[in-house]
Amino acid sequence: MDLSIFKAYDIRGLYPDQLDEEAAWKIGHAAAQFLRSLLRGYERGSANTQSVVVGRDMRRHSRSVSEALIQGMTASGANVIDIGMIDTPQIYFAINHLDTCGGVQTTASHNPAQYNGFKISGLQARPISGETGLQEIKHIAASLQHTKAAGQGQVITKDLTEPYRRHVLSFLSSNIRKLKIAIDASNGMAGKWVPAIFGQAGIDIIPLNFEHNGTFQHDPNPLVEANLTELKRAVIDHQADMGVCFDGDADRLIIVDENGRTIGCDIITALLAGYFLQKNPKSTVVYDLRSSWVVKEEVLAKGGQPRRERVGHAFMKKALKDSKGVFGGELSGHFYYRDNFFADSGLITLVHMINVLSAVTKPISELVKPLQRYSASGEKNFEVEDKKAMMEDLARKYHDAEIDYLDGVTVQYKDWWFNCRPSNTEPLLRLNVEAKTSDVLARQMSELQGLLGNPVAH
Repeated sequence: MDLSIFKAYDIRGLYPDQLDEEAAWKIGHAAAQFLRSLLRGYERGSANTQSVVVGRDMRRHSRSVSEALIQGMTASGANVIDIGMIDTPQIYFAINHLDTCGGVQTTASHNPAQYNGFKISGLQARPISGETGLQEIKHIAASLQHTKAAGQGQVITKDLTEPYRRHVLSFLSSNIRKLKIAIDASNGMAGKWVPAIFGQAGIDIIPLNFEHNGTFQHDPNPLVEANLTELKRAVIDHQADMGVCFDGDADRLIIVDENGRTIGCDIITALLAGYFLQKNPKSTVVYDLRSSWVVKEEVLAKGGQPRRERVGHAFMKKALKDSKGVFGGELSGHFYYRDNFFADSGLITLVHMINVLSAVTKPISELVKPLQRYSASGEKNFEVEDKKAMMEDLARKYHDAEIDYLDGVTVQYKDWWFNCRPSNTEPLLRLNVEAKTSDVLARQMSELQGLLGNPVAH
């Protein structure tokens, strides 16, 4: 088994070269062992606690990979609840709804069609990442021999469509207005679940790429601007109130305004922070450290408690839970909710955006305009051989600034700041720069590129 498929936050690799059915069997066996080992005391007493819930996305090999995963789990003695073809957030819902010891979603998220992988969660949908168990699962899986012996565990299938629909729509306001929304499902799981959940919700949906048979019109990664071209055109052609592009497993989304312009996810975080703080005064809002200054400013202005956190869903979820926060947002399009088990959800984010737009008569561009008061570079990637040495060089060069090392190195001046952090999976440094004016941004970007080289495509 190719152990490089074990990443910082999940398991992902090329099918079948890196990840095949044999690897899936071993991972299933190991994951079920590990998840059940975490149970303590009274947690063992629930009817389903010894069970693992399993779902899969629409990739052509996801069914066979998921079946092999399940066979590995039952071979370990675990019972499995198979909930079929779902979006990843439904795994988080299912773990809590069914009270299982954890769950595994077979998905490669935003990666191209030839990839597959697994997202693993524990009790109450706690993320299992490199620092919280993924390394242990890797070690167990690497030591196993794949066998065809029948397992002792049982498999049952369950359709959670109706309870999941009720859960997502429980966040929808009772007085929404008739909005027209263009939605690009990226040929992913939003193509199945948007109609299933919003079909009777009173929204005029313009569907794009809703077919979900494992082929992609464009890579299911909404962070790449080129993948938003069709959506932007549809928004303008249909005079939609906004556009939404989901990633492959529908746990992330990107918003486009009525003029076909992409809205940064940190700007959406700032917008939703005000919305949640109105309903939950003085609550904590968590944001990742790549986010604009505007997020902290808006949270403070609305009487909330801002909490800055490391990049990555495992850190964001833990921070939200530890702080008893109400909401969190990441620059990557993940948005997290206290009332959704502290987990992220693309569909629930869509619900809240509908609520925000329904409460006003202004177009979304006007709602976010006051929040777009700084100039940002967006995330740039640089090929750097010695990432650690480069970050040390940056800290030395900008030693007169306010510097912290929460994730990589963050350098802050009065009129600009940057964060430079290493990729967990590639020989890349990722850079985000923001400034109070476009001139300052251009000058500082030029200076930083003189040190880091030219950005590379991600």
